[in-house]
Amino acid sequence: MPERRPEGVARALAGLPSDDAAQAAEILAGCPAIRLSAGVPYFSSSFEGASLLLVDEGFSVIRVPLPHGTRSIITCEAGSGRVLLPPTEAEVLFGLVDSSLIAIPQTALDELLRVPGTARELFDGVITTLRQEQEALGTFANARHLERVRRKLSQLARTYGRVGRDGIRIDFPVSHTVLAEMIGSSRETVTRALDELQRAGFVARRGHTYRLLIPPTRCDSDHMAS
Repeated sequence: MPERRPEGVARALAGLPSDDAAQAAEILAGCPAIRLSAGVPYFSSSFEGASLLLVDEGFSVIRVPLPHGTRSIITCEAGSGRVLLPPTEAEVLFGLVDSSLIAIPQTALDELLRVPGTARELFDGVITTLRQEQEALGTFANARHLERVRRKLSQLARTYGRVGRDGIRIDFPVSHTVLAEMIGSSRETVTRALDELQRAGFVARRGHTYRLLIPPTRCDSDHMAS
């Protein structure tokens, strides 16, 4: 029976030939694992020596505190199987839920890049992270907060959503406060925008999770329009 790999490792290596995936998994097994408690801030000092972070379980975000400590913005998010750059001294990493990261030091990263196929997978992962950061910045440029919320929910559904008969479910918890940090708005503004989007039949909410009541192709068209 094949050895069971951690969730995030399995997802990150899913596109590789079996021999390459086994070699890459062995390298990652020798890297430090870091457990994140939900809502606890982790600073750059927690990731010393890491060149790249792989989310194994849970969901993590990078926050940038704004001056005077009144608010922060989320510039990047990553679920299981996604990669993140370690936070800089100006950034803070949080798990939205209890999470586990694999900290990849430069020596291990060099080994991974020598495995055929793995370099491409890592490159694609970094490109995805960069694209998300660019989308986040693009969202801030829109003056209409309703449109910011709509576009962010579409992006989250496109990246992490699960398509079902009743819509596209975003499985990880997104509170009004987290969504506000993702789009650079206040919590109260996000609450009003979500109420309007629910009345319009765009989204349904259950607790801190959301279900988009649109076809999956709408998420792609929202991305193209942005």
